[in-house]
Amino acid sequence: MSYDENQLALPPSFHALYTDARQRLSAPLPQVQARYELCEDLAQHLLPQTQVSREDGLRLQRETLAGYRRVLATPEAGLSEAEAGWVTRRLAELLDWPPEAADAP
Repeated sequence: MSYDENQLALPPSFHALYTDARQRLSAPLPQVQARYELCEDLAQHLLPQTQVSREDGLRLQRETLAGYRRVLATPEAGLSEAEAGWVTRRLAELLDWPPEAADAP
């Protein structure tokens, strides 16, 4: 089994963060895969503390995710702005919130 066959598949939404206009990766594949694993782990970690019910409404869902995105996009968090956006969209998906909940206000 080659190195590439042993790696997990990147979701298209994350792959797009590291793809240029010619559909080529802008960073080495192992690095992109490591960044994906970090971002996915972070979204999974934030899941339990973000259990706002669907009844609380889209406004509160947006505020919650916007707050996470602001914090995750800071240099101290170690994520790029695009990665911070991906984490909040992934978190909305994991929570079964509407995709527009992750839209930046």
